[in-house]
Amino acid sequence: MAGPILRVENLHKAYGKTEVLRGVSFEVAPGEVVVIIGPSGTGKSTLLRCINQLTPPDQGRVWLEDVEITDKRTDINKVREHIGMVFQDFNLFTHLTAIQNVMLALTKVKRMSPAEARAKAMLEMEKVGLVDKAGLYPAELSGGQKQRAAIARSLAMDPKVMLFDEPTSALDPELIGEVLEVMKTLAGEGMTMLVVSHEMGFAREVSDRIIFLENGAISEDGPPEQFFTNPKHARTREFLGKLTELYGNHGGPRGGRRKK
Repeated sequence: MAGPILRVENLHKAYGKTEVLRGVSFEVAPGEVVVIIGPSGTGKSTLLRCINQLTPPDQGRVWLEDVEITDKRTDINKVREHIGMVFQDFNLFTHLTAIQNVMLALTKVKRMSPAEARAKAMLEMEKVGLVDKAGLYPAELSGGQKQRAAIARSLAMDPKVMLFDEPTSALDPELIGEVLEVMKTLAGEGMTMLVVSHEMGFAREVSDRIIFLENGAISEDGPPEQFFTNPKHARTREFLGKLTELYGNHGGPRGGRRKK
């Protein structure tokens, strides 16, 4: 595929008189990892929710390959089968075991038999290192294990793009690395990923591009080398300094950025 896999054009979203997104436009190439950072309340999570239409934008258009997601004639449920979404609070069904959470969409949406769905779910559980926890309920899992189960649930649908909305923000510091390691592996396998995160180590090592969103608009968009060593705006340098003080560099295992 020569063109972008995801295209966002002039997205606007307001809640009352508060403009959350103000004309956001960008493209994501197949296999690209784009990390979105910025101050709290600047529209990062809203942007992801507008992309998959959990929150319809007031203005603007979004395409997945050649399908316009924002077209009212588009079957959004069909499109969402190709867009994985991982939330900061896991969103697992508490009355289902980990593997049942992963199997659910396979049986309900893809109409797989229970045996087929279980086999597929176990493959995804193996990818995220949770085979031994497959029969446990969310209440019996750590925060990191819950998030890995949520990632496995999205992966089971074989998405073309994965959206991550601050996937480590609800985790204790010692559990962050295990989730970032799974994400790093996915990036290395060529998964297209759009990640809202404060994890500067992950952004530096794994991303192809970093988008800095402030006041609902993109103020910087470039490779991590440029972003961290030579940002264009003083505001970006100020933000990076404060972020490092607050969060440090929870970058997961070291080892440099993945090879293309």
